[in-house]
Amino acid sequence: MVRIGVISDTHAQLRHEATFFLQGSDYLIHAGDICDPGILDQLRAIAPLTVVMGNNDKGAWADRLKETEFLQIGATLIYVIHDIARLDIDPVAAGVHAVVAGHSHKPRVEERDGVLFVNPGSAGPRRFTLPIAVAQIIVDGGSLSARIVELAVAPSAKR
Repeated sequence: MVRIGVISDTHAQLRHEATFFLQGSDYLIHAGDICDPGILDQLRAIAPLTVVMGNNDKGAWADRLKETEFLQIGATLIYVIHDIARLDIDPVAAGVHAVVAGHSHKPRVEERDGVLFVNPGSAGPRRFTLPIAVAQIIVDGGSLSARIVELAVAPSAKR
């Protein structure tokens, strides 16, 4: 069994609650809008990291990031993009088992045409009344599942 921690839209704020949840992951995915390259170093200290650039990632450090990435875990292929509206492949035709995207700050897990779509929501500053959340993908042999985990943070917490 392989555990993949999924985070997005940290917007320069990596919460302790998020890093605590991500501990023990075999791999990590950050689906963009990092806004502070130091966050990537902190995540790489936890597990191997696959990361894509978000629309708010600017500067020389962000220019080195790709807009899309593939993560292969055994026979499972995961496609990572920041904004699902910019999806540039047909996941079914490409043999992708899961698509990870952020951008909307709305956590969601759904299956479409046999492909698992995961948006972990935002783990950074609260936006409107949306939850602060992360996700987890489990690859267990040929089985793939995902769940959203809302983080218990004070409404005014700034970490």
